[in-house]
Amino acid sequence: MTRALRQIPVARPVLDEREVEAVRRVVLSGWVTQGPEVAAFEKAFAATVGAPYACAVSNCTTALHLALKAVGVGMDDEVITVSHSFIATANAIRYCGAIPVFVDIEQDGFNIDPGLAEAAITNRTRAILCVHQLGMPCDLARVVDIGRRHGIPVIEDAACATGSEILWGGRWEPIGKPHGDIACFSFHPRKVVTTGDGGMLTTRNPEYDRKFKLWRQHSMSVPDTVRHGSSTVIHESYPELGYNYRMTDLQAALGRVQLERLPEIIARRRELAWRYHSALASIPNITVPREPAWARSNWQSYCVGLPEGVNQREMMQTMLDHGIATRRGVMNVHLESAYERCRSYVSASDLERGVVAQHRSIILPLSVQMLDSDVELVVDTLRRTLQTMAVPA
Repeated sequence: MTRALRQIPVARPVLDEREVEAVRRVVLSGWVTQGPEVAAFEKAFAATVGAPYACAVSNCTTALHLALKAVGVGMDDEVITVSHSFIATANAIRYCGAIPVFVDIEQDGFNIDPGLAEAAITNRTRAILCVHQLGMPCDLARVVDIGRRHGIPVIEDAACATGSEILWGGRWEPIGKPHGDIACFSFHPRKVVTTGDGGMLTTRNPEYDRKFKLWRQHSMSVPDTVRHGSSTVIHESYPELGYNYRMTDLQAALGRVQLERLPEIIARRRELAWRYHSALASIPNITVPREPAWARSNWQSYCVGLPEGVNQREMMQTMLDHGIATRRGVMNVHLESAYERCRSYVSASDLERGVVAQHRSIILPLSVQMLDSDVELVVDTLRRTLQTMAVPA
């Protein structure tokens, strides 16, 4: 790893002594597993996104699993989603014994094409799982309308979308309010808010929230906090199958501080994205991400399309050699070995747009710690790399 590479990684969490002090406080309290900090984090997150209920879990994959289970997805049911997403989106469907039904992404972005999603509905469809890819809100109004007209629950994979907003009923509202039935978030270090790892479910349905909080802790009838605080002996029971999907108080303490930072984090990320837009305008045949008029992205990632004929891997390696870390475009689940068997998924449309996006786009560095000059360096390196590859730039 070169010195320059360490200066411009593709992403970097925003952490300092405030997070250190929050974790220190919890360590010294003696209660480090799921407890009062988790409850406080849930309350703060719900308030941040305007959701009536929020449930913290171990990561977004477990959140997706619980969300699908709560809306009744089971063996051999079908769930409409995109192949063009991190593999966890489809894996959570298979955890339920259900079948992912893949449709392609939109023509001018990386999110689900609502028209293709509606065309894929059958009498076995039990849910639509849309993704706010890279932090950019999908066309949620159309997806929710489709779900309501067909009586199908809509689950939002909002793993990347903490802090993103959507114009809803003439008002700007946070992703996670939720606008579908359930929204699921990630707090992995690549996200704009991190707890090291962790996830959150938001909903307006109190019964869903009750189920999430039961299932995440082995379906234990009495939570630890109640049992340990009781002056009388309590024997818990386990009325149904549950899971160990808990978040710890150590993680939640981190999350509470991170939420306090969220407005400044989003403001800086939006500023950096604007600088990328401006600087990249001088490079022909580079496609910059489009933000619809009804969406405000948190710019969790900044993904650009490469000119036709550019070798993606060669491009990334050359930039890495010059100290600029990048990542390939978003993966396509159906291309992975884990999904080779025909019954692992159903393709309800041509998936070519997603495949092209995977192989002809790269994610550029974007983190709050970047300087304006770092953006200029990234863009200049991109331009010079294209020139060495004999691509017009």
